[in-house]
Amino acid sequence: MDHSHLTRRGFLIGAASLPLLAADDRIIDIHQHTNYSGRSDEDLFAHQRTMGITTTILLPAGSKYGLAADAGGNDTVVDFAKRHPGAYLYFANELPDLPEASTVIRKYLEMGAIGIGEQKFPVACDSIHIQRIAELAQTLGVPVLLHFEHRTYNFGFERFYKILEKYPKVNFIGHAQTWWGNIDKNLEQTVLYPRTRVTAHGITDRYLSDYPNMYGDLSAGSGLNALMRDEDHAREFLARHQNKLLYGSDCSDKIGQGIACSGSQCIAAVKRLAPDQKVARKLLHDNAASLFRLKA
Repeated sequence: MDHSHLTRRGFLIGAASLPLLAADDRIIDIHQHTNYSGRSDEDLFAHQRTMGITTTILLPAGSKYGLAADAGGNDTVVDFAKRHPGAYLYFANELPDLPEASTVIRKYLEMGAIGIGEQKFPVACDSIHIQRIAELAQTLGVPVLLHFEHRTYNFGFERFYKILEKYPKVNFIGHAQTWWGNIDKNLEQTVLYPRTRVTAHGITDRYLSDYPNMYGDLSAGSGLNALMRDEDHAREFLARHQNKLLYGSDCSDKIGQGIACSGSQCIAAVKRLAPDQKVARKLLHDNAASLFRLKA
């Protein structure tokens, strides 16, 4: 990426102009990308500031595919985080079926990455490739964020319990259409954005309930849809899994507000649907701070 239009002084001035927020107003966004659908670093910074995000975790693409959104790779997130120390953190990533995947990911974890992902690649979720990622995560003590999408990415979602049981010390974070669709036990798996009311206790619900090492990422249109399609269910779901859900935005717009910004809509939905302010704080900040061992 070309950062020639940006200056370190400009970024520092922008960071310094952020308002000082009370502890209850802080928000950790666990899911953003550099160069998301061509968005500039400057627009990403402005987007997060408009949403009121105090800490952002950047998820890089691997060396191919750009996460189907032209997202920037490992070096771009390291560069961005260095220019915004404290406010931006990052994961490490690589295609899990490449021979060099573990070496590449380990390199960036040793540089300061705090997790692995977004794993969004065409492999089975219980494949030997994902097992190698889990083994590395277990060795280095970091979580793994996976994009589950039926027959496309990390497919075979109904078998993911095998990975959860084989690697109980690894914290996995579920994300995307098939993860969120499966809050409904009657889901037709080919439907990625279901609109009907939810029949509770689907696969996702069971994974969150039965496995201490399974967490959920509320981000993107899929997460927002899960909250909005059946608000009565959403209230119960947020209460039931209040210690296992993490706020993320994963939106590519440049504004950070309004109908185009699923991230800002998700913040509003969490605040409205959470049973009380304490639970909302867990979802928007405290759970992520605990999982990633961030300073309070």
